[in-house]
Amino acid sequence: MSRYLNIEKVSKTFTAGKMSTEVLVDINLSVARGEYISIIGHSGCGKSTVLNIVAGLIDSTSGGVILDGKEVSDPGPDRSMVFQNHSLLPWLTVYQNVAIAVNKVWRSKNAKEKDEWVRHNLNMVHMSHALDKLPSEISGGMKQRVGIARALAMEPKVLLLDEPFGALDALTRAHLQDEVMRIQNDLKNTVIMITHDVDEAVLLSDRIVMMTNGPSATIGEILDIDLPRPRDRIALADDPKYNQYRQAVLRFLYEKQRKVEAAVSA
Repeated sequence: MSRYLNIEKVSKTFTAGKMSTEVLVDINLSVARGEYISIIGHSGCGKSTVLNIVAGLIDSTSGGVILDGKEVSDPGPDRSMVFQNHSLLPWLTVYQNVAIAVNKVWRSKNAKEKDEWVRHNLNMVHMSHALDKLPSEISGGMKQRVGIARALAMEPKVLLLDEPFGALDALTRAHLQDEVMRIQNDLKNTVIMITHDVDEAVLLSDRIVMMTNGPSATIGEILDIDLPRPRDRIALADDPKYNQYRQAVLRFLYEKQRKVEAAVSA
């Protein structure tokens, strides 16, 4: 698979007054088209900063991001993000929340084509029954489905997921993970996801990028997940390979945390 997204020598320092904090150091990652990447690490390791740099929401201090041959310098419709907080506009219906993105990105489509495209993407996340509902009238899981539909409707080159299931109960989370796996299998889209959840990372990913603890965080290890797709969470629970991957991520996270705690207490 060819390189599609390249994060090259990215470092980031935040400055407030006379105080400077180096958050990221020398981040290098190549992502293939259609690949599902998870970034995992302890709180404060700069995971979301990496995602925000790829999204064009913040600038790197040094290094850069190349997507499909073009440098990322600001936000654009070729990268759409789904946040942990659904970020739907509360005064718009489910249909209107997706339509607002479609109208902005797909100006070449006529009204009928736009309408069909909005409905198609809401149908893909099983939200066709709630087109006229306001966000306040639907559950947290449904709100996230709408957020995913809105992001997919832009047909981004890269879908960026910032802990999209983090605020959901376990059952809703499992259902949405299955939906994302199904959609990614159908669309073959490129996904980068931030997560704290080891099982989620192993279940969904082709590779897991493990960050060292901040400040001055970098990529510690990258783990290839060689499990056939489509994946069944029930079957995988007893799969020795799945459990080996899970243990490898846990080992990395806990050993890194122990080293930091030892350094702090020394």
